Amino acid sequence: MRLNPADFGRLIGQCWSLDTASTYSLANPASGQCSVTALVAQDHLGGELAKTRVGDAWHFYNLINGERFDFTASQFNQPISYDDTLTGRDDALTDTTPGQYEALAEALYRVR
Repeated sequence: MRLNPADFGRLIGQCWSLDTASTYSLANPASGQCSVTALVAQDHLGGELAKTRVGDAWHFYNLINGERFDFTASQFNQPISYDDTLTGRDDALTDTTPGQYEALAEALYRVR
């Protein structure tokens, strides 16, 4: 089954864990999941990776067919002021680990 953004968004939250981000918690499951989620989303949905500053950190998300998809926006208590800075996989990979990426990709495969 090929995923669309709505399907991906519905499934990905079921896949987050301490294996996919060290700041994961039941109270805020999306915490720290932005880069790894954006990478896995790009694998399944295509599009481009983008980032914007939130506080003193970069926040990663996806641009698909000109539309912004931020599957981890729920981790923040305030609205995000997006500037849609295009970036690449190498940049997003500096914010996660290969093990976290593999764990999320495998978890998504299992829930599909």
